[in-house]
Amino acid sequence: MILSLPFALALALLLALLGGLLLWLGRRQRQSSGLPAGTVLYQDTEEMEAPERPLHSRRYGLVGRPDYLVRTRERGRNYVVPVEVKSRARPARPYDSHILQLGAYCLLVEDNFDAAPPYGLLRYADATLQIPYTDELRGRVLDTAAEIRQARRAAEVGRSHSEPRRCVSCGYRSACGGEALA
Repeated sequence: MILSLPFALALALLLALLGGLLLWLGRRQRQSSGLPAGTVLYQDTEEMEAPERPLHSRRYGLVGRPDYLVRTRERGRNYVVPVEVKSRARPARPYDSHILQLGAYCLLVEDNFDAAPPYGLLRYADATLQIPYTDELRGRVLDTAAEIRQARRAAEVGRSHSEPRRCVSCGYRSACGGEALA
């Protein structure tokens, strides 16, 4: 069957428009996901059937599973950027625990991919924050990891927060004794 020229042109135009629409929808979905442009190398999210293996660093004694690792090209260089997804809305200021968790993922990326990322991304339900991976954040991660290791060896460890809401749902609440807040 031979198509007439006007019909073939109309079909080609329709297919080109459909292709453009699909590209636009894909870019829009990527933007709404909070992920940077690039290739997703790693994904550890609820919709996965078999979770990815965690990243390990023998040098620093750390193990972690970022929600995403994205290879992106910026400033003429390739980077692997960790992305941590939080289901809640963005707080007025990101919690230190969120920043330290993301910093630990940046350290794991640095050790596993032989290059430090310039930043990591905290993706909240309503915003994505770019957190710079600085020498100061790196130091805080290493100091915090050392404190955790030291606390694991201690006979007793005191409560480390002042938030009653956290106590209510804490799995270690019964071990707090008289220190529980709620």
